[in-house]
Amino acid sequence: MLRTLRSCIIGLFLGIVFLNPLIPANAQNKSTVNLKAYLNTLEEKYAVKFSFIDEAVGGITIEEPNSNTLNAILQAIALQTQLEIKKLDNRYYALSKSAFVSLCGKVLDNFAENTVSGATVELINLNRAIITDLDGSFRLEKVPRDASLKIRYLGYITKYISVNELAANSDCTTILLAQNYERLEEVVVYEFLTSGIIKQEDASITLNTAELGVLPGLIEPDILQSVQALPGIKSIDETVSDINVRGGTNDQNLTLWNGIKMYQSGHFFGLISAFNPYLTDKVTVYKNGTPTQYGDGVSSVISMETKNDIGGEFFGGAGFNFISGDIYGQIPVKDNLAFQFSARRSTTDFLNTPAYDSFTDRAFQDTEVKNQQNQEIDEGLSRDEKFFFYDFTGKLLYDINEDHKLRLSFIAIDNDLDFSETDIITNETSRSFLDQTNISTGLQLQSQWRSNFSSNLNVYFSKYNLDAQSFFPNQVQRLNQKNIVEERALKLDTNFKISETASWHNGYQYIETGITNKVFNTQPPFDIEEKGVIRIHAPYTQFSYKSFEDNFIASGGFRMNYMENLGTFSKILIEPRINLNLRIAKNLRAQLLGEFKSQSTNQVIDLEQNFLGIEKRRWTLSDDNELPITKSKQGSIGLNHAKNSLYIGLEGFYKQVDGISTRTQGFQNENQFNGEIGSYEIKGFEFLINKKGNNYSTWLSYTFNKNDYTYDSIVPMTFPNNLDVRHTMTFASTYTIKRLKMSFGINYRTGKPFTEPQATNAIDNSFFPARITYQEPNSNRLPDYFRADASAVYQWEINRRTKAKIGVSLLNITNKKNILNRYYRISEDNSAIEKVENNSLGITPNISFRVSF
Repeated sequence: MLRTLRSCIIGLFLGIVFLNPLIPANAQNKSTVNLKAYLNTLEEKYAVKFSFIDEAVGGITIEEPNSNTLNAILQAIALQTQLEIKKLDNRYYALSKSAFVSLCGKVLDNFAENTVSGATVELINLNRAIITDLDGSFRLEKVPRDASLKIRYLGYITKYISVNELAANSDCTTILLAQNYERLEEVVVYEFLTSGIIKQEDASITLNTAELGVLPGLIEPDILQSVQALPGIKSIDETVSDINVRGGTNDQNLTLWNGIKMYQSGHFFGLISAFNPYLTDKVTVYKNGTPTQYGDGVSSVISMETKNDIGGEFFGGAGFNFISGDIYGQIPVKDNLAFQFSARRSTTDFLNTPAYDSFTDRAFQDTEVKNQQNQEIDEGLSRDEKFFFYDFTGKLLYDINEDHKLRLSFIAIDNDLDFSETDIITNETSRSFLDQTNISTGLQLQSQWRSNFSSNLNVYFSKYNLDAQSFFPNQVQRLNQKNIVEERALKLDTNFKISETASWHNGYQYIETGITNKVFNTQPPFDIEEKGVIRIHAPYTQFSYKSFEDNFIASGGFRMNYMENLGTFSKILIEPRINLNLRIAKNLRAQLLGEFKSQSTNQVIDLEQNFLGIEKRRWTLSDDNELPITKSKQGSIGLNHAKNSLYIGLEGFYKQVDGISTRTQGFQNENQFNGEIGSYEIKGFEFLINKKGNNYSTWLSYTFNKNDYTYDSIVPMTFPNNLDVRHTMTFASTYTIKRLKMSFGINYRTGKPFTEPQATNAIDNSFFPARITYQEPNSNRLPDYFRADASAVYQWEINRRTKAKIGVSLLNITNKKNILNRYYRISEDNSAIEKVENNSLGITPNISFRVSF
């Protein structure tokens, strides 16, 4: 056997040795020659002359053609060099560069020389582009010789190369792309609670919705529900349209969507946020130390930005839950043009679910009416409501070139309600209609003028409309109320990078806000219409500095607001801002923040039954008299420690807000109609400890607030704020097991203040209509609030591009009956005082199913 194997090996070797001389010559490496020298050889051999300029043929080498005729040789030269060879007569030939050439190339990684498939090869300014094949190769025909190529791929440095340079090579040119290694400076940020929530170096908090983990009670990343997981941010009535940041009212928050101010933020009368989270790329929250580019909103800034990059492929998704269904996506039209869209509609007008029933009970409560003996009163009414909502967003993304990007955004939000009450005894029906809409559009031009200078131009128009009509049983009396806000704004923002450590931010903002309030009543006849316009011119500047290794980070500047309410007032307000961040130990940093801010728009609450008793707030403008400009000043100091996945944060703050009216604070006692002007002062601190592991995160947060009003004309002058919730505590945890994410949380807070009627002689009949005589304002408190929530989300892959997930949530697991508000009213016959309580959501299940691709 061994002898046979040895004989085969020897035979194979001899065969190779003897057959090698017989291999054709064209299988060997061909010799290359200089083209100019080779043309001289052809002139002598074939008695011809070649006319050319040295630039056309100089430096070109070719493989020597294996042909015997001159024509065949010249064709081979033309094919290799893409030169144009023209025969002038039997002896003379002219050689010149062709205006158009064909290109062939192969794109490789310059480190490992792996092929780069899917790289974009673009002819600059010619609107032509292709992508490389699986082996990294590409071919282009009829390409202008004077053109240039741009070759780019994510993670690599974009390469520019001239067509003429490629055409000079007869083979398919190998093009090497260098990987884009960026030197990452130390970033002073802290990720806490769950993935996607990050505290930045300027103390702002960003929520990256694509990375956002599951939070207790949420199966979808509802934006305005998610921000309430942060210390110091809560909703005292469990809504997203009434968010309280460090004791402020909701109208004291500046809510922005793609740079557009939003006057409506919720659906289902505030129980669901109106912004699609799946196209929202980032949410930024400022509680203090706000950059000077932001005006308005004396409590906070909540800025939402949708995805801003043009991807190469379509992506999107769709889903539904017990309340609504939605769809979203981004469609690439060209390499530099894409369209983004999202749409959502409720199922509440044709499908009843447990979640809808719970939300309905919460929204349409006006609720358990009781007498002074705490006995429920049977009002003898049957109610019927037809309600639905929808929202739609669109965004056109157009890259003019690498340095200039144009973005056009649009959003529409709508709530519609048809509500009727029928007296069971008399069979009389009253009917009410409510239409609440917000339509906005904005244009942004983002420009990178130089490597150290950029600008952002933002122009927008926003319109909010609230239209409520009530028809009473006799069909003669009709009440119509309207609240209309129209705002136009222009903002130019610039950033100049002075050096690696310093930058200078400047800008100018113009805002024109017009607000109309109409009330029409048939019996008694009443018709009033109030209109106002405020214009604001606001230049601003801010300087930022970072020391070596970020040991000291600072920014400071000011904003100047020139406000004018036509025919009423004009004034100038200077608003300084400061933000300091200092490393005091290896894992410990201190932060000092301060700001002055102002706002000229507020929401008034005139009557409990305004807008059906559901949407009672109306936007109005300051007149610097009955409703002055609201001004605030705030300072805070904090410590942040992070080591080995343990984060501890502590921040103490002080805030004073002047120029508030009892009409904007939601008083429900004798002060609710008087319109006294005063202020509130809040002192407190926020504490957060968060421990994270590979598959879990557990946190405990505690907030203490002491929030007091001061009104010179009210006795006593100082008393607790309507939003004075002294103690708030949250304990929560998330856990991930492969594809399953779970979360559980407990929320506790002390009860809010309210005002009780006098124990004796509580009804004052000396007035018409009769009035309630109250005790000292806010001298009583509601019972403590407690709620436990849980949620779970399971995700899996259907195929390489398609993912699916199903989520289950349960709000208020213990079905705790929390009282959110309590107020009093006089019965229709003026004989008794009735107590009205607004209760929290009961146990509320929800299920969602989503597909993304």
